[in-house]
Amino acid sequence: MSGLLIAAMMAAILVLNTSVLRAEESAVPAGTVITSQNWQQYKQYMPDGMVAMFAGTVYWKFPQDIQFEVGPTQHYAPPKPYLDNTEKYSRQVNIINLPNGGHSITGYVAGLPFPNPSEPLKGWKLLVDNWYTYVPYNLCTAGWYFMFEDRLHNISHDTGVIVYRRLSFISDVGSPINDPKAQGVDYAEFLQLITPEQARYTTELTLYYTNPAKAEDQFLFIPSLRRSLRVSSQARCSPLFGSDYTYDDTRTGDFNGGIARFDAAYLGEKDILAFLPEQNDAAFADLNNYYPNLSFPKPALGKWQIRSTWKIDIHRVPSEARGYCYSRRVNYMDKDLYVGVWGDLYDSQGKLWKSTYSPIWNASLPGEGKHMVFGGASTIWDQQAEHLSLTIFENAQDRLMYSQDCSNYHGTDYNNVRKYSSISGLAEILR
Repeated sequence: MSGLLIAAMMAAILVLNTSVLRAEESAVPAGTVITSQNWQQYKQYMPDGMVAMFAGTVYWKFPQDIQFEVGPTQHYAPPKPYLDNTEKYSRQVNIINLPNGGHSITGYVAGLPFPNPSEPLKGWKLLVDNWYTYVPYNLCTAGWYFMFEDRLHNISHDTGVIVYRRLSFISDVGSPINDPKAQGVDYAEFLQLITPEQARYTTELTLYYTNPAKAEDQFLFIPSLRRSLRVSSQARCSPLFGSDYTYDDTRTGDFNGGIARFDAAYLGEKDILAFLPEQNDAAFADLNNYYPNLSFPKPALGKWQIRSTWKIDIHRVPSEARGYCYSRRVNYMDKDLYVGVWGDLYDSQGKLWKSTYSPIWNASLPGEGKHMVFGGASTIWDQQAEHLSLTIFENAQDRLMYSQDCSNYHGTDYNNVRKYSSISGLAEILR
């Protein structure tokens, strides 16, 4: 590793540790309870969408009895293989320009692509880091719960199975960097409905490729037709199973759009309140632990932290922007996790449309110990259509599992690549 890269990484660590220390010393003391009466004292630590919900200028607003319990700011590090791969391979990453006016990378192997992002293209480099942030090579659950609520507080819900599989660029103990069965796929997202009965076995599969300039392939298995249909890459704004999430919203860090069709402007640094619960248990499946008619987590689910973030404005490159749903997505990206912990989404006129917090919790990973990764719950509030969607990733019987634990999930092998992470598996659903 070159001396220059070592110095850059040490500088990044020093900046990160200094910002965390500052948050602990001078921001919001642990034990503070933020309410509807005192929230303006802490307004400077809130994303714009959160401010609007406290101020009551949007449809979905915080109730009078809202409470944010603030805990101490913690430091989180990814597993050692991810750090090792960052040190070993990040200097090989190069940026290339694409014909559509966007950018891509070459030379990426594993770990963090840009451990010390700087100008030019700092915002886009942060977006790339977000895209390749650490995730376990598999996360699987048969306890997925999806709840929808409209302005009249009518509620409906779905349940199902999720298998999110990293097949390339892996940084887990005992795993190769590239799965032998990857066949050029980086990441596979498998989502299958179990209820309601009339939609049972409806399945969505998206394949993202190791070449980030290659558009993802998306398929929808429709049980009544007993076959799968290819979904156009232009349908990224479509609602996921009728929810307020689009296909570009559903990934760790609330962004799922890839790096080749998007750019990102760096807007600066900001310390914000973020929900990073230390516990990971079935309390998340208890709807009594969410404020009614808002689906916002109560203190029973965990404390909020003051987190040092980079604020970036994510948007389609001009050649890809026509007809796209969002004019921009303002993402508050945690400096430890390289993940957006809160997102505000704006319509084509630049007006606030949706806000969401990311599903992250401190989970025990096989062979890795505890790490802050995808899990828990997330809510997205559509302030214009006056809808909301809550997604919870486990229940008391069907927990969210990771990596090799997915090989025997109540007798099911969710690490079966052919069945759950490839198009051939869709043909076997009703057999």
